Amino acid sequence: MTDSELADVAEALGRVPSGLFILTARHGARETGVLISWVQQCAFEPPQLTVCVRQGRDVLAWLSDGAAVTINVVGEGQKKFLSHFGKGFGLDENAFSGLAVERTDGEAPVLTEALAHLRCRIAGRVSSGDHEVLILTVVGGRLQHPGEPYFHARKSGLKY
Repeated sequence: MTDSELADVAEALGRVPSGLFILTARHGARETGVLISWVQQCAFEPPQLTVCVRQGRDVLAWLSDGAAVTINVVGEGQKKFLSHFGKGFGLDENAFSGLAVERTDGEAPVLTEALAHLRCRIAGRVSSGDHEVLILTVVGGRLQHPGEPYFHARKSGLKY
């Protein structure tokens, strides 16, 4: 592909819309949250999602089969989650300082101010280019507030 063709593809790929989400995970007594944009429902029975996480992210060490994670759906106007989680956190840092969080034994944290949340278990994982594709089985969740999800499109489909 020529540079010009690649630029055209990047621009077209960037127009594929996605939502914004905060994946939360717990590993023993430690917990963290990660801003992600690649979440898509992939099955109805059982309800399942695919989630992509960039290879090299520390949180991947916690995301083995059966691990509990929560997908927190960011709503329109909830940019505070983007700025909070967009900077990233080390696995030993407090990712939830200043946020309202619901904690239940055996589950990943729920951001109570998020539009909705889905409690999940990791059902599988496959490497895909520079990302890991996680398959999550939904085991619970709820709409927490009325409203619409936050949507965005990138200028280039070849980078964040």
